[in-house]
Amino acid sequence: MSNKKLTAVIYCRVSTKKESQETSLERQKEELLKLAQDYNLSIADIISEQASGYEIEREGIFQLLDIIKEKTVDFVLVQDETRLGRGNARVAIIHFILKENVKIYTITHQGKMELSEADSMVLEIVSIVEEYQRKIHNMKIKRGMRRAVEKGYKPHKNIQNQHLGTGKERIEVPISEIIRLRQNKLTFSEIAATLRGFGYHVSKATVHRRYKEYRLSNEDETE
Repeated sequence: MSNKKLTAVIYCRVSTKKESQETSLERQKEELLKLAQDYNLSIADIISEQASGYEIEREGIFQLLDIIKEKTVDFVLVQDETRLGRGNARVAIIHFILKENVKIYTITHQGKMELSEADSMVLEIVSIVEEYQRKIHNMKIKRGMRRAVEKGYKPHKNIQNQHLGTGKERIEVPISEIIRLRQNKLTFSEIAATLRGFGYHVSKATVHRRYKEYRLSNEDETE
């Protein structure tokens, strides 16, 4: 059994940059350090900032989300949920944290944050929407691949470099296939989805750019 100590990041925020607010930041920090001690948590970082909770573009929040994305913490400690944000910003940030399987502990609850019924409902709806977005994305890839094959695309001739891993040839965009699929009336989005399905890491924007470059180079040659 692992004896690894669970880690937490402390996030403190006040809404204005008045000097009087610095005392509040220090108080939040002290209370959250005590909360971490009560739950035997190791502190990975302490983030303090003075900014409006309605703004999602906050340096401290970016720092917090980066730490969470790097999978370096198990808990986020805050005075209360409004420290993370207000209004829609609050819900979005809470959703991001919980989606990464990181727990939120607060001073208000003296432990795990308890969501209101309304917040729980909103987060559940968001999760359902995201799941359907993933399904639709996968369906688009399958549809694009099916259409491409029906139009004569031969995947066994275009994925011979897959065994090379992530080398240059593996991720190179097959311009000839882009042109052929475009001529077969597939949209740039469908072409990108089709190529991703066959192992090419390519976006709709990249497909459109390469196609445009091809058209421009052909125009130059005919002038």
